Amino acid sequence: MVTADMVDASEYPELADYYHVFGVPLTVANNKVRVEGGMPEPMFVPEILSAVGIHLPKPGQ
Repeated sequence: MVTADMVDASEYPELADYYHVFGVPLTVANNKVRVEGGMPEPMFVPEILSAVGIHLPKPGQ
């Protein structure tokens, strides 16, 4: 199961400080993987999956 929360950094400055938010969007998965900025889905999904230990083969492998 996947759960997600969205937080407005300007309304929760303590969370912005905790996660070192300097720009948005910022996605943090399992407090391990940080994805900053917008990213196309084919690049985003492998990054998030890696946070839970699922590593997809690279294209051409």
